[in-house]
Amino acid sequence: MLKNSSPTQTEAWKKLEKHYQEVQPQHLRDLFAQDPQRFQKFTYKLNDTLYDLSKNRITEETLRLLTQLAEQMDVPAAIESMFSGARINATENRAVLHTALRNFSDSDLNVDGENALQEVREVQQQMKEFCNKLHSGAWTGYTGKRIQSVVNIGIGGSDLGPKMVVEALKKYQKPDLEVYFISNVDGTDAAEVLRKLDPETTLFIIASKTFTTKETITNAETARGWFLHKAVDREHIKKHFVALSTNIEAVKKFGIAEENAFRFWDWVGGRFSLWSAIGLSVACALGYDRFEELLKGAESMDKHFRQAPMQENIPVLMALLSIWYTNFFGCQTHAILPYDQYLRLLPEYLQQLLMESNGKSTDRNGHRVNYQTQPVVWGAAGTNSQHSFFQLIHQGTILIPCDFIAPAVSQNQIGDHHALLLSNFFAQTEALMKGKTADEVRQELEQKGMAGDELESLLPHKVFEGNKPTTSIMMQQLTPFELGSLVAMYEHKTFVQGVIWNIYSFDQWGVELGKQLAGTIEGELLQGKTSNHDSSTSGLMVFYRNNK
Repeated sequence: MLKNSSPTQTEAWKKLEKHYQEVQPQHLRDLFAQDPQRFQKFTYKLNDTLYDLSKNRITEETLRLLTQLAEQMDVPAAIESMFSGARINATENRAVLHTALRNFSDSDLNVDGENALQEVREVQQQMKEFCNKLHSGAWTGYTGKRIQSVVNIGIGGSDLGPKMVVEALKKYQKPDLEVYFISNVDGTDAAEVLRKLDPETTLFIIASKTFTTKETITNAETARGWFLHKAVDREHIKKHFVALSTNIEAVKKFGIAEENAFRFWDWVGGRFSLWSAIGLSVACALGYDRFEELLKGAESMDKHFRQAPMQENIPVLMALLSIWYTNFFGCQTHAILPYDQYLRLLPEYLQQLLMESNGKSTDRNGHRVNYQTQPVVWGAAGTNSQHSFFQLIHQGTILIPCDFIAPAVSQNQIGDHHALLLSNFFAQTEALMKGKTADEVRQELEQKGMAGDELESLLPHKVFEGNKPTTSIMMQQLTPFELGSLVAMYEHKTFVQGVIWNIYSFDQWGVELGKQLAGTIEGELLQGKTSNHDSSTSGLMVFYRNNK
């Protein structure tokens, strides 16, 4: 209906602007008091994960109007276009088919005259055979010793996703095999990892689609030099290096055997690629069967996303909440708060997924948008975060919607730790919702024997406004399946936000300029030159040369 149109021109948006004026003054504690069924009305479940939206500043009318907005912005048609392989990444003329990487159906999916699903299964079979050799000991290093360490060298989507999953599923990790990640071009990153390793028992995975990414190739060459310092013979590289790339010629030139190159495709975006061969480090860490469970969890969310009506569609509802807070409440940040130490890297992963996808100010027609798009995503694991930045969320001057995420069952049952952890989870969302009134503070202080000027002086500092929105996501247990489902949910949420904001979510032109300038400056630094820069950049370069 309104393809490539501004959301602000829809009837639903205009109604939401009026509706916001009605909802904004309402307090969550009153909404709960008025409706004993509020939890049941705003809770959604898929597999073993519960999504509780009830502590958000919404009513049934809010969701009705928000889902109207999704329909008027053609979200259902956009979803179908993505799954069917349409070239929805228009600025790069590519399909967007990370969902094909976890599609276990018997159907075909034609992309450029090829059956994409068949190609995916061929690479998955290659990954499975590789992992089986690695874990059985059939794959050995150049001295015949078993591989004991796997190092993934990549950056961005070739690092953040796999690293997050390996950490999240550490309890499932194969014994006698350590998995490391090198991403930063800062030599310290490589140095700190390499000093822990033995060249005879280490396997490197070089993750770069083009095999030209400067940071990745620099780190890969450093790793190769470190390896050859002991192994000497370049033929031994074939036993200790594999590649995740489409550039076979560059892979072979590096010294990697062609049969040890794992393919992926232009229709897999970097930040959506952990389901592809980029996930080889995950499969090495967990075993291929566990990696497949991760894929099947994502597939379950894909099916829900494609089939569920807008008013019951979890990724759609999560996206609409973000639209509601960003564009109507004016929120500029969103906190991700996992109450599980294994999920401590999830906020960092979601930063790239959401901000690189939707950090755009140009719409699909090439015009500058006149509304806010992606808020800043940040966060850390509870309960550490409670002793860090929760003060700002509770009593600061800005409204920060939060996602609280936790498993009902801990992977490590130690004493009362998990009950204490979850008591904090529940208490924080309740405190953020309810707050504490001046009357409640006064009564509390009076019960402690405080009175007079002392009480009146302290009272305003202990008042909590409350009415802070949170979404609670609770899974029965953090398994590969449930993690796959959760990550796919956030992927689809990202996509829906982009559709409604009328922006392209699958390119990232904003990172290109810095890369281009860095290439020029690197050459100048190595040659001792400085030219055509502003006085600040030139001055910094001179300071570097004089002090290196």
